[in-house]
Amino acid sequence: MKKHFCLQLILSGMIFLSTGLSGQEAQIINIENRNTQTLDGVWKYIVDPYESGYYDYRREARDQQPNPSKSESLFLGYKPTSPSERVEYDFDKADNILVPRDWNSQKEKLFYYEGSVWYYKSFDFIPEKPGSRQFIYFGAANYEADVYLNGSKLGKHIGGFTPFNFEVSGKLKPQGNFVIVKVDNTRKPENVPTINTDWWNYGGLTREVSIVEVPQTFIQDYYVQLADKNSSVIEVSVQLNGPDRANQLVAIEIPEAGIKGSLKTDDNGLGKTNIKAKDLKLWSPDSPFLYKVMLILNNDVLSDRIGFRTIQTMGKEILVNGKPVFLRGLSIHEENGVRGGRAYSREDAQMLLGWAKELGCNFVRLAHYPHNENMIRVADEMGIMVWSEVPVYWTIQWKNPETFQNARAQLCDMITRDKNRAAVIVWSMANETPISPERTEFIKNMILTTREMDPVRLVSAALERHTKEGTLNTQVIADPLQEYVDIISFNEYIGWYDGLPEKCKTAVFDIKYEKPVLISEFGGGALQGFHGPKDQIWTEEFQEDLYRETVEMIDKIPQLRGVTPWILADFRSPRRMLPDIQDGWNRKGLISETGNKKKAFFVLQKYYEKKKAEFPGK
Repeated sequence: MKKHFCLQLILSGMIFLSTGLSGQEAQIINIENRNTQTLDGVWKYIVDPYESGYYDYRREARDQQPNPSKSESLFLGYKPTSPSERVEYDFDKADNILVPRDWNSQKEKLFYYEGSVWYYKSFDFIPEKPGSRQFIYFGAANYEADVYLNGSKLGKHIGGFTPFNFEVSGKLKPQGNFVIVKVDNTRKPENVPTINTDWWNYGGLTREVSIVEVPQTFIQDYYVQLADKNSSVIEVSVQLNGPDRANQLVAIEIPEAGIKGSLKTDDNGLGKTNIKAKDLKLWSPDSPFLYKVMLILNNDVLSDRIGFRTIQTMGKEILVNGKPVFLRGLSIHEENGVRGGRAYSREDAQMLLGWAKELGCNFVRLAHYPHNENMIRVADEMGIMVWSEVPVYWTIQWKNPETFQNARAQLCDMITRDKNRAAVIVWSMANETPISPERTEFIKNMILTTREMDPVRLVSAALERHTKEGTLNTQVIADPLQEYVDIISFNEYIGWYDGLPEKCKTAVFDIKYEKPVLISEFGGGALQGFHGPKDQIWTEEFQEDLYRETVEMIDKIPQLRGVTPWILADFRSPRRMLPDIQDGWNRKGLISETGNKKKAFFVLQKYYEKKKAEFPGK
């Protein structure tokens, strides 16, 4: 298997990067507006904790063998042809499971399961247009996915939160196709994230699966956004895939703006142009206007809905469309506690972001990994700015080149998918990572990749704060990454992990850089419905008091331009074991897993009303 790395196609500062794993094509973006056949719904599954369907008794991979055993190699999907034939599995008799969904919340016996599960789906396929090409597309599979079509391996993908696709042209039959996916969510030290996290390790095909039908030569990737700090120029780049990708004319139309333009591709199928734009309706939280954008190649039209806005920093200010904003935010995990399990649908996104909107948010931190595309697109529609993050979380193997390539590939895939979404204003590189030369070099190289791919959006990382040596309560951020990010973001839990809420009264923050400051986490736990005096931990009153003291404390920071408290809603975590309080849930949510608001919700809501008045209409 090839290493997890990024392939680069560069033209005048515009880069398209994609994951390079055996058989895997570069990512196809904007799946929802292409011709697709869904494979979502009921699949069959077989649990394989010993991976006997993948390895033989010598621990050799069966799919690397010239004549793998039909009776034991699950990826073949073999069915016996006579009563005397020994076959040690049967997908037809296996249990059903829904896709997209995680296996933990669907099957009680798999609630804590970490390991391999084989997914099986049969389907028919007749192309709508003769001579078309087909790809099988996965929104995400946690964590490793080996994909087989009709008994032959297509390839492997590593990473639990980013999309991937394989070409299947010429491999599909009108009837009787079957796809088999071995999904393995085993945590490993070299992975990104690594073994140690504070969220649930949901396994399975957690996002949509579909067959995508495209012309022989098609628009695979594109970038349509305003130029850096310039609202009168739209930068357009297009990457074609196919035998006739060179010297092709691609038309660009934005009917509502009266814009028509075109570009011509080079020998690699990459083309770029700048289009002058006048009097555009700029996207903002107060007015999240999305234009219909059409890219046309040989009469094949690919449409998208794209917003246009500028984003930059100037001193301590964050400027959206040239005007200062305060990021009234909240951190969110990709989880629907009300239904149970990993969030994946538009309805999930509307519920989670609807809660944030009700709180008064104009910004959300999607932690600690790339969330599903529905979250980004619904944020676009609702006017909620987004911090999008890769799972470089706590302590990973900073010296391991393969770990870096894995992290970088996930970063590339995240940016590739979401670079046309106006809502995304911050790419985050990491969360709470310990300082070391190797760690700093690792993340500096991640930042370099990000700025090459997207020179427009802001870059940050959730750093840590410390009490300055020799002082009682002076808080400093001693991380060298402050020099390389656009926003100084840090997590602080004074009053929860550090003393009691009254400690907030004497805290002083000493921040050396004249950059915008964002508090990327603060808060504490409370069991919804558990009441008592404000000095009784786990009560709603304790959390409420902690929020009151915290917002008063951080509001004294001159450079403060945003906050994303931890967290919107209670979420599952095996780390949280206190009986009758946590019971496997992180209780720092402002909303319970049943959808009920805690008292601290209204403290933050009132604070955001104040900040909106200070930054009116922003």
